[in-house]
Amino acid sequence: QNTKIACSSSVESLVFASMTDAMASSGLFFKDGKKRIDYILVYKKSSPQVEKRSTFEKNLRAEGLMLEREPAVTNSDIMFVKIHCPWETLCKYAERMNIRMPFRKKCYYTDWRSKTMGRLLKSWLPRNPMKLDKEALPDLEETDCYTAPFSRARIHHFTINNKDSFFSNSTRSRIVHHMLQRTKYEDGKSKMGINRLLNNGTYEAAFPPHEGSHKSRHPIKTHGAQNHRHLLYERWARWGMWYKYQPLDLIRRYFGEKIGLYFAWLGWYTGMLIPAALVGLFVFLYGLFTMDSSQVSKEICEANETIMCPMCERNCTLQKLNESCIYAKVTHLFDNGGTVFFAIFMAIWATVFLEFWKRRRAVLTYDWDLIDWEDEEEELRPQFEAKYSQVERVNPITGKPEPFQPFPDKLSRLMVSVSGIFFMISLVLTAVFAVVVYRLVAMEQFASFKWYFIKKYWQFATSGTGVCINFMIIMSLNVVYEKVAYLLTDLEHPRTESEWENSFALKMFLFQFVNLNSSIFYIAFFLGRFAGRPGKYNKLFNRWRLEECHPSGCLIDLCLQMGVIMVLKQMWNNFMELGYPLLQNWWSRRKMKRGGQLMEHKISLPQWEKDWNLQPMNLHGLMDEYLEMVLQFGFTTIFVAAFPLAPLLALLNNIIEIRLDAYKFVTQWRRPMPARATDIGIWYGILEGIGVLAVITNAFVIAITSDYIPRFVYAYKYGPCTDQGYRQEKCLKGYVNSSLSVFDLSELGMGYSGYCRYRDYRAPPWSSTPYEFTLQFWHVLAARLAFIIVFEHLVFGIKSFIAYLIPDMPKDLCDRMRREKYLVQEMMYEAELEHLQRERKKNGKQYHHEWP
Repeated sequence: QNTKIACSSSVESLVFASMTDAMASSGLFFKDGKKRIDYILVYKKSSPQVEKRSTFEKNLRAEGLMLEREPAVTNSDIMFVKIHCPWETLCKYAERMNIRMPFRKKCYYTDWRSKTMGRLLKSWLPRNPMKLDKEALPDLEETDCYTAPFSRARIHHFTINNKDSFFSNSTRSRIVHHMLQRTKYEDGKSKMGINRLLNNGTYEAAFPPHEGSHKSRHPIKTHGAQNHRHLLYERWARWGMWYKYQPLDLIRRYFGEKIGLYFAWLGWYTGMLIPAALVGLFVFLYGLFTMDSSQVSKEICEANETIMCPMCERNCTLQKLNESCIYAKVTHLFDNGGTVFFAIFMAIWATVFLEFWKRRRAVLTYDWDLIDWEDEEEELRPQFEAKYSQVERVNPITGKPEPFQPFPDKLSRLMVSVSGIFFMISLVLTAVFAVVVYRLVAMEQFASFKWYFIKKYWQFATSGTGVCINFMIIMSLNVVYEKVAYLLTDLEHPRTESEWENSFALKMFLFQFVNLNSSIFYIAFFLGRFAGRPGKYNKLFNRWRLEECHPSGCLIDLCLQMGVIMVLKQMWNNFMELGYPLLQNWWSRRKMKRGGQLMEHKISLPQWEKDWNLQPMNLHGLMDEYLEMVLQFGFTTIFVAAFPLAPLLALLNNIIEIRLDAYKFVTQWRRPMPARATDIGIWYGILEGIGVLAVITNAFVIAITSDYIPRFVYAYKYGPCTDQGYRQEKCLKGYVNSSLSVFDLSELGMGYSGYCRYRDYRAPPWSSTPYEFTLQFWHVLAARLAFIIVFEHLVFGIKSFIAYLIPDMPKDLCDRMRREKYLVQEMMYEAELEHLQRERKKNGKQYHHEWP
């Protein structure tokens, strides 16, 4: 093992000097052109909270911050407070916050195997299309330095080429935000923090400024002519970059680790969808190419003499089985021999995706210096303090008294919240029931429609309109759910903001998951299961006959339901994510132009006012982004056995989603506070739960909804090839006739005579026990139950085995972390010795000079 220790050579000071001129002209400094703006506060002159604001700003100055006021150009009532954090204050709070900074020396090591493999990969693989040009942009170069918590006593250990660029913009903003959260505006232990001042109207907004415009006339490789925002737009947020990798290090540097982890997870999820989409497409193409040669489709298409029983009560006419030829072929696209394989593949894929994400997250947290980072002690929510200010206990972490929520009160509020959740879920089920009633009423109307096409394909018309109505109900209820989730979460009085976010996210997921999937569950497991038989149909309210499955099965209805909801939901989300901020920002610019100030005087707005006119990041933070992707993950895995194209649709959507989110963050939103995080939070647990549910639902879809098990039983037990011991397509000869029962039409009392067929395993009317279940029915039922048990145990066993085989952290990363600890100690020891030697030489020279 070869070890290299090299001093870092950087030109940060030159780059910073060139960038300073560009930023000064764009309004990123105080009026003197030297002090960098690290944070912006916005307030209205007409606001009555003058005393609180003056006290707060006075205390900010006492903490070491520098403030400068400036009125808005477009609104005389708006004032901006620019905040600058000087070097001494940055060092003091960086030490308090244990911010890790790079050492003076850059150390790395490679062994001969890694070196050889690196050369081979560099020579054979194409260049990373998203790799940033570090020669032209040296300030973006990753230092490869080991880091340690900053300490003023050991400041000589750290690499400080330029004090103005030592702390990055995101780090400076994070330090200022930390101070804003802990500065008092009145006397009292709870009278502190910018959040409370925003809530009571003292300030209108508080945000870090963007690093200039996202567009520039200068090329990206020109020194000092660009900023990181411009670079993110050119190399990440533009639509032309859809096929390139994401610059995660730059995203993390500009927006913080929390947002960087979201885009890392989204990119990882999108990349993992590629093999799933290819396998799903292969299964679909296999069904497409074998559609005409399928024995089941052939028998249905050639059944010219087979008369099917009427599927509705009054207006349906007798139809021949071959009229379902198209439905049979379309059903074969999704219900073929590859269905079981694909369901097992997707269950394993979900496990591999989550396990390898943990490894990817471990690498990112190491590269981003988050291994030893712990969440700071969060401040209490103002609502929690106001409610429980009279009840106190000693905080076990800080040792200070704080408000406390008694357990009986907490339990009672939790029970009310759970009751509200169940009420909203029951509301969803009521909406689904209303759609079911609509389908029952509509099928009679479409069956007697004047248009021949609608009358002929009345089942398709019923399903299609039912899906569209269901989607409109889903989108309408989502608005109600969000307000109810807010109400229930506030009713619980969570202690901190993170507890509030987790509780709110869980409620929103439960609401929207049930809202989106309840109708799909109905079609998959209930449609046609309780309809009865001809002559003895079950009716809803003794009026409407329950809906039956099509002669080709219920899977086509399930595919239609999933496809329409998935496509429309993703299109609506993409429109709202981009269209809503664009419209709001356009309206803000129009109001400014209507004022006439910009046009008359040709005033160029400073950067802080441009940011003020952008949209703030929503109150949920990243909750909406994660929720959308997690719900999509559910669509991709839970019913994938019935819709193998779901991964492909998800992949196409996510390619657009990444650029939509990038464009939104870079151009349409104010710059969010660069927050830190080590994982994706509660969403990982939700993803694991979806993975478990996916195994169960896919087992039931294959066993109950599809015709895979009845075909399997027929081929091995009742088909013409039972003696050969293997299954071929010819072994299904006669399957359709075997799966249809016989009914005497004269028993309907509708003037018909003869016999008709219907999907079931019942004895014919001329048998000793007419219309009773046959032995084949019980064989199929036993096979369904056996398949569910075997499938679930097999897949869960494979998932557990794979999870056991894949460690959460790569071995080479563990070795690097252990070696880093050793080298950091060695470097600190060497740096301390060098510092002592310099001090001795300095003192010796001084002593020699003073001796005469």
